[in-house]
Amino acid sequence: MDELTPIIDSDMDSLFVLPLDMIPLGTPALQKAKLIKNINLQSMVEFFSDSQTGAGHVEVGALPNMFGWPEEDTHPDLPVLHNLAMLPSYDIYSLRLSLRERGIPVNDFSALRLTHEKASELTRYMVTFTRPLMQEIYAGKSVSVNNYEDLVGSFRAPDARAVRRRLADLAGRLNIELRELPIFLEDYGDIYMSVSYFRHCLDRLDPYLTACHQSIADIASHFQLKQNLRLMQNCRAIEEVITVACRQLYGRMGLYDKQVGEIWQDITPEKFRKIRESIKRDHVAFGTVLCGLTVKMNSFARAFPQASVGGPMKRADFMVTELMQGLETIRHSVRTALG
Repeated sequence: MDELTPIIDSDMDSLFVLPLDMIPLGTPALQKAKLIKNINLQSMVEFFSDSQTGAGHVEVGALPNMFGWPEEDTHPDLPVLHNLAMLPSYDIYSLRLSLRERGIPVNDFSALRLTHEKASELTRYMVTFTRPLMQEIYAGKSVSVNNYEDLVGSFRAPDARAVRRRLADLAGRLNIELRELPIFLEDYGDIYMSVSYFRHCLDRLDPYLTACHQSIADIASHFQLKQNLRLMQNCRAIEEVITVACRQLYGRMGLYDKQVGEIWQDITPEKFRKIRESIKRDHVAFGTVLCGLTVKMNSFARAFPQASVGGPMKRADFMVTELMQGLETIRHSVRTALG
């Protein structure tokens, strides 16, 4: 990648953007706004964002003054927004868990899904998880499907006797009715779509993290900057957090790649349920770490889109004032949930 550009997803595919129109709020202006993580990984209410005029960000605590809410009575939207602001990631998989755990209402819970475009983009990651399923049902025969939805759809009305027989056999091993099998397969696809999504979010950070590591190396070799012990300490802390986070994420995701083969060796409802719950437990940790790294690397890309932009002095200042702030959120999640 010759030039770094910020990673931008649609709101529903984003790690760090929460469109508030999915939450039943009473204030019309808030229904059109978003919560967005800033460089310090703090949640801000974004009322507008434009390349010409910039972004209109307001802290949740400042909303009563902005809207003239009475001080003696807490506006019902305020505690909901405070709760949402505390969530460490806004990816849909973390949200599914966090919103339920905190009792935060949602207009349509089924809307917490990736866009069709993002799901199609993840097809190459899903191959790892669909290959053993295809082998199970089609016994190695070549079948052309564009995405997982097409695959599940082909099982709803199989047109070959052998395929119907294998589907019935699979339903029997799962101790479910044949008509319930598409529901199981949708659940299977959804849980592994989440792994594919997080793997995609991690993989695409590679050129950004590489450029960041190179900047730190340049700072550490600078004749003047390397004498600044506090700066060197901060740079080492940044490198350690990034390195450990990526190692733990890739390690955990590699484990899921291995487990999917074990599932189909002798599939049972209990085996799948155990692995599914294990993956779900990692959703918030995955989201927290990847949200933090993506926000940080987006800021890095805006400041230094090319290697020739900004010398060691400017980059050193960026490390201290931008990357270090909020880094503890990432470190804590790695230590407590992925360590």
